[in-house]
Order: sequence, then structure tokens, then C-alpha cells
Amino acid sequence: MKTKQDMRREMKETLHSIDKETLDKWSMEITEQVLSLPEWMNANTIGITISGEYEVNSKYLIEKAWELNKRVAVPKCHPKTKTMTFREITSYSQLEVVYYGLQEPVEEQTSVVIHNEIDLLFVPGLSFETNGYRLGHGGGYYDRYLTLYQGSTVSLAFPVQVVDEIPVQPFDIPVQKIVTNTRVIETNG
Repeated sequence: MKTKQDMRREMKETLHSIDKETLDKWSMEITEQVLSLPEWMNANTIGITISGEYEVNSKYLIEKAWELNKRVAVPKCHPKTKTMTFREITSYSQLEVVYYGLQEPVEEQTSVVIHNEIDLLFVPGLSFETNGYRLGHGGGYYDRYLTLYQGSTVSLAFPVQVVDEIPVQPFDIPVQKIVTNTRVIETNG
């Protein structure tokens, strides 16, 4: 089996080869799928990352959440401890660009949302198996967070990101659903 590093590199290359219009269209279709999930409808508070350029665009869901008066919590990473804290944002102006061009909440303008207040957590990743296991970006932030988290977990993925096999470690925690633009995968997670 390929190494995680090779798999990450190959998936990034694959995503970079797809034109922006297609990715954007898929992102909108994925958003539509999410809006019909019971987990979404019942959630008062969602945990979600601000997407990067070649990820499913999370801004559509964030704006929808604000429209529906849901609380939106986005992660602030703490590189020294490899942990993260979710903080509520009510506008994009409460974000700042940190390392690697990631957007995170400005601590002075936002308040902490603890893990048991988040009803639905969107877990990012580069690749996913249909059983819910994922290949993340390699920081381990979500793996650590998921050990505490008890709510619903959903990952958003372009179809090319659903793969046959990912190296799984004993501490990996699968997500419960994977939503692509064409299907909702119920995992055994």
C-alpha cells in the first residue's frame, strides 16, 4: 500500500487538475445534499472549517447556517499542543489568515464553543473510504478532537476523494456520513 504522504500528494494533484467551475458546482450540489440531512436540520450548532482552495466550499453551508440562525463554530489550531478549540463566528470579518493560508477565528472577537455544544461536526479530509475512515492533512488535530466529541460527524467530499483504501491506524475514528454531490454514504462509523 502507498504511504500516506504519497496518497496526500496524489490526491492534491488530482484535485488541482479539476477546473474551479466544476469544483464550485460540486460544492453547491454537496451543500444541497447536506441541507436535507436530519443531522443538519436538527443541529443548533455546527462545527466547520473554513475551506481552502481545492476543498468543498464550506462558505455555502456557513451562510445557510447563519440564515437559519444556527451557531457556526470554526476551529482555532494550537500548533504547540496539536489541539484545537472551536470558536463561534457571526461574520467572516472575525477571521484572520494564519499559517499555511488557513483562516481561523480572531480570539479577541469570538468566544469558545465546547465540544458537547456542537451538534454536527464537519470533519475535513483529503481522501475517504466508504466505511468512514479518512486521510487527513497530517496534523492529527481532528483525530485528537474526535476522541472527545460525541455528536454527529459528516465529511464533505468530491467524488474523486472517495477511494478504495486508506492506511488506518488503531486510533483513527471514522465519520458517520460522507456527502458527495451524487450520494450520501452511510458509513459504519
